[in-house]
Amino acid sequence: MTIDILFIWTAFKEILKALPTTLFLTIIPLFAGFLIGLAVALIRIYKVKYLAGVANGYVSFFRGTPIIMHIMLIYFGFPLLIDLISAKFDWGIQSNSIPISLFVLTALSLSAGAYLSEIFRSGIISVSTGQMEAAYSVGMNTFQAMTRIVLPQAMAQSIPNFTNIFIGFLHTSSIAFIVSQKEMTGAANIVASTNLKFLESFIAAGFIYWGLTIIAEGLSFLIEKKATAYNRGGVQ
Repeated sequence: MTIDILFIWTAFKEILKALPTTLFLTIIPLFAGFLIGLAVALIRIYKVKYLAGVANGYVSFFRGTPIIMHIMLIYFGFPLLIDLISAKFDWGIQSNSIPISLFVLTALSLSAGAYLSEIFRSGIISVSTGQMEAAYSVGMNTFQAMTRIVLPQAMAQSIPNFTNIFIGFLHTSSIAFIVSQKEMTGAANIVASTNLKFLESFIAAGFIYWGLTIIAEGLSFLIEKKATAYNRGGVQ
C-alpha cells in the first residue's frame, strides 16, 4: 500500500470546511460550562444549604461517566421528556423540530461545567484565607473580596488547566459525529469513505487538530504570562 500525498492535501481542504462546526461545538460548551462551573464551585465551597448536595452529585456523575454517554442520554432522553411535557401542557412543541446541535451542546456544556467546577474550586481554595480576612478588614464584603481579589488570582493560576480542558473538548467534539453532526472527524470519515483513502484523510485531520492544539498552547502561554505578571513584580 502506498500513501497518496496529493490526496492528503485534498482531504485537508475538505476537512477544513468543518472547522467552524468543530470550534462551535468546543467554544460554546466551554463558555456555558464556565458559568455553570463557577456557580457549582462556589456552592460547594460555601456549602449552600440544599444545593451543595445536588452540586456534589452533579460533579460526581458527570466526571465519573464518559462524555459519549452524556451525549447519548441527552440525545435520546431529552426528546422524550420534551414531548411528554409538551403534550401535558399542550405547548405544541415537537422534539424533532429542535436542532440536533442543541442536544450536543447541552451534553457538552454540562460535562464542561463539571470539570471546570473542580478547576475553579481548586483555584479558589489555593488563595490564602488571609487575603479574604484582609479584604474584610478594609470594609469589603464577600462578593467584593471574591471578585476583586480571590477570583482574579484563582483564574490566573488555573490558565494551564483551562487550556487542557479546551484541548480536551476540542478533541471530544469529534464524538458529535455519532449523532450526525459533521465536525472535522466526521468530515474526515466522509471524505475517506467516498474515496476509500482512510489513512490519508485521517492524517490530514490529525494535522489540523495538531495545529489547533499548538495555537491554543501558544495563546495560553501569552495569556498566562500577562495574567501572572504580578508574581514577577509587575506587568512587563
